[in-house]
Amino acid sequence: MSTDRQAEAETADAEDPAGSQADPDGPETDPAGAEGLEGAQPASGEPEADAADEADLEGSQADPDGPETDPAGAEGLEGAQPASGEPEADAADGADLEGAQPSSGEPEADAADAEGLDGAQGGPEAEGAADGGAEPAAGGGLSEAQAELAAQKVERERIARRKAEREHPVDAGAKLSGKAADLLAAVRAVESGAKPSAVYFDDAPAAPRKAAPAPPAPRPAAPAPKAAPVPSADAVDGVRAVLARGGAPESLAGPVAAALGDGAAEELAENPWRLLAVPAVRPTQADGFARALLGAGAGPGDERRTAVLVGWLLDQAGLKGHTALEAPVLEKALAQYGVPDPAEALQQAIAEASVLVFHEPLGPPVEEGEEQPVRILVGLEGAAMAEESLADGLARLSGTFDGPADWEQAASAAPDRSSGELIRAVAGHGLVTHTGGEAARAEPLALAAAARELGLRVCVAAHAPGAGPDAVTVAGLLSGLEGPGRDEDGQFALDLLVVLDAPQLDVESAAALVEGVPDGARLVLSGDPGVLGSAGAGRVFADVLAARTCPQLVSRTPDPGPLGELVSGVGIGELNQVDASGKEVVIVPVQDAGEAVHRAVQLVAESVPRAFGVPADGVQVITPGHGGPAGTRALNAALKERLNPGPGRFGGFDPGDRVVHVPSPGRAVPARVVSADAQGLHLEQAGARIVVPKELVESQVRHGWAVTAHQAVGSRWPAVVVVLPGDAAQALSRDWVYTAFGRAARHLSVVHGVDQALPRAVAEVLPKPRTTRLTGLLKALAAAGGQPEQ
Repeated sequence: MSTDRQAEAETADAEDPAGSQADPDGPETDPAGAEGLEGAQPASGEPEADAADEADLEGSQADPDGPETDPAGAEGLEGAQPASGEPEADAADGADLEGAQPSSGEPEADAADAEGLDGAQGGPEAEGAADGGAEPAAGGGLSEAQAELAAQKVERERIARRKAEREHPVDAGAKLSGKAADLLAAVRAVESGAKPSAVYFDDAPAAPRKAAPAPPAPRPAAPAPKAAPVPSADAVDGVRAVLARGGAPESLAGPVAAALGDGAAEELAENPWRLLAVPAVRPTQADGFARALLGAGAGPGDERRTAVLVGWLLDQAGLKGHTALEAPVLEKALAQYGVPDPAEALQQAIAEASVLVFHEPLGPPVEEGEEQPVRILVGLEGAAMAEESLADGLARLSGTFDGPADWEQAASAAPDRSSGELIRAVAGHGLVTHTGGEAARAEPLALAAAARELGLRVCVAAHAPGAGPDAVTVAGLLSGLEGPGRDEDGQFALDLLVVLDAPQLDVESAAALVEGVPDGARLVLSGDPGVLGSAGAGRVFADVLAARTCPQLVSRTPDPGPLGELVSGVGIGELNQVDASGKEVVIVPVQDAGEAVHRAVQLVAESVPRAFGVPADGVQVITPGHGGPAGTRALNAALKERLNPGPGRFGGFDPGDRVVHVPSPGRAVPARVVSADAQGLHLEQAGARIVVPKELVESQVRHGWAVTAHQAVGSRWPAVVVVLPGDAAQALSRDWVYTAFGRAARHLSVVHGVDQALPRAVAEVLPKPRTTRLTGLLKALAAAGGQPEQ
């Protein structure tokens, strides 16, 4: 389904990293332990402004694929609850597929012509915005996500070592003069310990990279996850006492102590705004706490407040997908939070090295003596290190791959032309990108088979399990639980790594993955540019495509049948009428959320199994959000009652329940409940048994008959029921519809209540761009190495 037109459109989007960002479906979580902070106002009466106008920072989510749990202790957090906006529905009997009509350009089928859709009416009942997202819960125990991140800490150290070994960083902004050169000198002075000059960072370019720490010892092969530090009882008691003095809930003591580490009580007493280190807390609440502790001294311009706000805003941007923010955007956000001199606050944060500032040249290089226009970007060190390491690693692979084997014979024997072209491209290059739809996934798999025939060590990694008999997951490969393992230098024992679902790579996991690929090996990034982007920060695949520094293969293999035609049209902004004589696509009009759930349950339990022979377990429901009367919670409750009723004796779950396990942000693994005991909840995932500890069940496991499109990406089912209640209209976008519709292999039912919002979203609502630096870094490295644009 992916065409040259699609690839060009994605490249154009990638070259326009505006200040807004993607907003994936967030977990329906109520932040833990924030009761008692309700009603807090910004310091000194300054209003807490909505930063979303510039950077869409307010209301961001850490875990787009997370469970919608309601952790204890969140009741008093005024304004911290997620805005669901989706209608609540009763499970009822639903619609029949007998005689239902295929989709049209405005998929609003005439119910009178559909024999089995008794009384179904067209037209939605708009009832507001879709699920608004919430802050992730501040957890207590060690999650698998924390363990996985800890395991990758050694990867980050290797990144730092590689940076330290480089004698000269690539300077993307050479030939600067005037104010740009003055600012560069000022920031270098800051890094050397001198006082910075008074400049405004919306007028001038930024500083070079920070020096990396001394290289650590080589990492061990397949490092074991390290346990996150658990605060001592004395530390928690100390924090609890400070919280009590400021009128904050004592239930925040554990999360605050874990976030701030040793000396948390003293740090919090000195700077009450450090309370923002807990994801549950918002700036208004931290302001109220600070006023209670500091009295009149807790003003909006307090340096302690502004320093914390800068980091907090960048953290929120990271949760929204950015790796950096433009300086003017960040300054405006600070002003909206009542900071009297945002430029000075930002300058101070840079002077204290709590954030990094970068400059990117705009337009072609200028003549000697002219001032190069630049874009000023500000970011946190973690994302900056990962993005730079990723660019370095991709450039390294492009220049160090081994000479060709007997690839031509393999290309000639390829099953189709596109597979042969991919094999030939990999024969002569260390880094290759490949774009295409679901049918095109066969091409990188054919490449992998050909490479194995040549005696190469090959690994195929995908976002979700089930990509192929020999495929592993990216998360499993990084953790060492799957894949070929690592050598004594910590690098993967392979000659070719093929990554499917490349749009799901965030910058940190991509950097760790590329760092593990040894010199001389080849890397193929393959995926569909039309699907929803990664849950974490960055837009790796789109940025690599936009840089055009490696060969880009566009598949000529279209997705077949009416479903392929429908989804391909959505990818280029057209919601076409398709000839679905075999009922491959059915539209079920509904008028309200109650009817939407009613129809969805009937489709899953009766209509699809009867018409197609697909059991209910092979039917997946997809809806825009978790909350509201037609969100995943309501749909899962109705589907459980119909398909596997029970008392929920294992923390809300019963044996046989379909669930989604979320071991880390961005990963949603389908599973089924087997049993429970003192160890925790026993699940079956892809034929393997796992145990989710009791204390993590609430935050990591949710029912899985209905999921969001972000949770569904990377997987396919024989049949899919997409539920679009009337109030979901504002949540729809082209990439959301493309992803949801594309999850169906044989049959798609659209429970349609959004009227003209669906074709309008497909035609007009493009993915929200993310502000990243990878494209510029790759272009600069290619220019420095004399590589031509591909």
